[in-house]
Amino acid sequence: MTLTRRVLEERGFRGFVHFSLLATQLLPLDGGIYIVIRASDAAPTFLTTSTAGWRKGNNPAVSTSQLAAKWVEGAEVLYIGKADAGTPANHGIRGRLRQYARHGLGGTSHHGGRYIWQLQDSDALLVAWKPTPDPRGEENALLAEFETLHHALPFANLRH
Repeated sequence: MTLTRRVLEERGFRGFVHFSLLATQLLPLDGGIYIVIRASDAAPTFLTTSTAGWRKGNNPAVSTSQLAAKWVEGAEVLYIGKADAGTPANHGIRGRLRQYARHGLGGTSHHGGRYIWQLQDSDALLVAWKPTPDPRGEENALLAEFETLHHALPFANLRH
């Protein structure tokens, strides 16, 4: 069974909102996992530049050929991440997703998953989350399931 929005909803993921709407959501402070999905099955268009912020002097953009090589055909899930429990200002699902959204607007606090900011339709991507007492374990399990299904990590996950 592939990881579709319907399957993820059945497993308890909530939200499925655009990054631009995260600030309007009542996001949990709990630890948990989150995903970025692309609902379109159209071929992606990769940008030569990234909207993400530079980190430690490093350009977050990679070549379009590198992005094309990393693309996982037929997968809705583009990124799987985790958030440790925290306070409103740091971590928890709320803090981590807001860091991720800020990174796409030029911030530097969330370097993981940066490939999504070179997709022409990044503004149409959806974010969903699921609180869990074991974020690392759940993230690893979901990454392993994705790898079993697609023989690769999700597009924007660079390591397990």
